[in-house]
Amino acid sequence: MNDFLQIVQLIQATRYRALISINSELVNLYWQVGQYVSMRLEKASWGDGTVAELAEYIKKHHPEIKGFDKRNLYRMCKFYQSYNDMLFVAPLVRQIQEVDNEPIIIVSPLEPQLQDTSSGLNDLSDIRNTLLAQISWSHHLIIMGRCKTADEREYYVRLCIREHYSKRELGRQINSSTFERVMLGNAKLPESIRKLPQEMTNVLKDSYVFEFLNLPEPYIENDLRKALLHELKQFILELGPDYLFVGEEFPIKVGNRDFRIDLVFFHRTLQCLAAFELKTDRFEPEYLGKINFYLEALDRDVRKSNENPSIGVLLCKDRDEEVVEYAMSRSLSPTMVARYLTQMPEKKLLQQKLHELFENEEK
Repeated sequence: MNDFLQIVQLIQATRYRALISINSELVNLYWQVGQYVSMRLEKASWGDGTVAELAEYIKKHHPEIKGFDKRNLYRMCKFYQSYNDMLFVAPLVRQIQEVDNEPIIIVSPLEPQLQDTSSGLNDLSDIRNTLLAQISWSHHLIIMGRCKTADEREYYVRLCIREHYSKRELGRQINSSTFERVMLGNAKLPESIRKLPQEMTNVLKDSYVFEFLNLPEPYIENDLRKALLHELKQFILELGPDYLFVGEEFPIKVGNRDFRIDLVFFHRTLQCLAAFELKTDRFEPEYLGKINFYLEALDRDVRKSNENPSIGVLLCKDRDEEVVEYAMSRSLSPTMVARYLTQMPEKKLLQQKLHELFENEEK
């Protein structure tokens, strides 16, 4: 049995290193795309319209390549511009202690030939062996979006690596002004921040990695959905005595096919079944069609004769937004529709809770 465990450990360690390597390559790619576009914008050979054309070209001719719309292309430019100038970070780099006789650098020195942009891809710098490649792209977006100075950005990059911070915890540290409070007591980065461990975490759950590889996230999505459904169930029950829990993964049968509804409650005031369906990706119109299909099945096979038509609640969450939509039977009068909406939780409240639950579970 011990031999078997060693094989499993070998598999897990290799899988971990592979995912870490993917993250490093992805962050390096975003750096190089940002560098390439930035150099052309700087030389005025490209304009804002050209960047938009590039985004549209990728979308039209290579729809399998995700994450390179105009907004993200400019994010990549900002990433490169935030760290590309060695003078920009040199004062901090000189303070860095050596670990295992090898200095840790935040960016690779830029090669002299980078001043000449005519040679294209061969001139792009490589950051795979630097600190920048040791955290996920999602972490970089938070740091770039909320940190104003080079010192602050470097501080949080190092802090993320050392403490293995999730996106949520990184945001909390920035909100609580951790950098400012540390700097008030010490003009230099603390040595505890400079001595960094060599392993990385949290990149395994970064949706940008899976999006770039055009791969599904089955094992992550399944675990995430289960955890979210559990927390969502508790939240709905805490809204008050109106909600009675009926079932999770509630089974319904239509013809010869079996279907399952994520959560079903009974609303005592409305005297109806309430079906909650959760999607851990972007809202799609067909999701509303599916939940309406569920409502028809509930009203036909589960609803009692003295109960009102069922109501559905669709919750969609991807990395950028939360969408909440209600679905109701067409047979409901305008008065009943208004009553349903008055008694059900407000969309804004559900969106806020979904955002909180999603961030908590991403830890």
